[in-house]
Amino acid sequence: QVQLMESGGGSVQSGGSLTLSCTASLSQYTYSRACMAWFRQAPGKEREPVATIDSRDKTNYPDPVKGRFTLSQDSDKKTVYLRMDNLEPEDTGMYVCAAKTPPGYYCLGTYLQARDYNEWGQGTQVTVSS
Repeated sequence: QVQLMESGGGSVQSGGSLTLSCTASLSQYTYSRACMAWFRQAPGKEREPVATIDSRDKTNYPDPVKGRFTLSQDSDKKTVYLRMDNLEPEDTGMYVCAAKTPPGYYCLGTYLQARDYNEWGQGTQVTVSS
């Protein structure tokens, strides 16, 4: 059973920073071919993507977080890191890690829909106060 273990959430004041981590219990073969992403969901709102990275380290950020969030990965550790700077109260939500693991080929490009991902973590809460 695949596990995506998130950590790093917490409470910060507006303008602060947090770094989230997500470690995948995938084989090296599978991880090296996967696309990874972070989504977030606030109470009463739909789940939305905040950052994606493909197997060639191409990243994508939706406009609300562009310039403030940075996604990177350490393939040897099978871990993605989401650095979040200049946090705003609107960034509050449950942040969930996701993996798209295509069978036998490399995941390339940008995938922003939750339905594109087949593995999900439990999430870590981020709360930003004004």
